[in-house]
Formats: sequence, C-alpha cells, structure tokens
Amino acid sequence: MSSKREGAAVIGAGAAACAACCAGPILGFLGAVGLASVLGALVFGLAGLLVAPLGVMWWRRRRQRRAVACTTATTGTTRTTGTAATTVAVEAPRVRASLGR
Repeated sequence: MSSKREGAAVIGAGAAACAACCAGPILGFLGAVGLASVLGALVFGLAGLLVAPLGVMWWRRRRQRRAVACTTATTGTTRTTGTAATTVAVEAPRVRASLGR
C-alpha cells in the first residue's frame, strides 16, 4: 500500500507543478488579451470624442456659410469668396398696389 501512496504523491506533485508552471503563462495571456481589448475600446472612444466635435463644427460652419450666402444674395452686399470680392446687386421687385383701378 505504500507504493500506491508514493505513486499518488508523485502524481499529485506533478499535477501541482504543472498547474504552477502553466497557470502563469495562461493567466498572463488572458490578462494581456483583456488589457488590449480595454485599451482598444478606449482608443476607439477617444477617437470618437475627437472626431464628433470636428464633424459638428464642420456642419455648423457649413450651415452658417449657406445662411450668409442666402442673406448676401438678397441684400446686395459685398461678399468675399476665396480671394476675389464680388458684389451682388439685387434689386427688390417693385410692387404697385392697385386700388381697384
């Protein structure tokens, strides 16, 4: 019976050594994968936080330019496009009110 106990002790010691030897690299690999996924999510989120305000600023600037283009075209003021200044002269149509004549 002592040979069975010795055999079990050797197998138990071998299993413990294997777990101690293999558990470290496995846990390290899983930790690295987890850390990489967290960092990837943070980078993606930060990129979104940087790109979104740029898109909003572009969109607002575009709307502002359209509004300015519409108002300058109807009022006849000078507007600068690029390097050349152009004058847009628009006369308001004259409306005569007919009083039943």
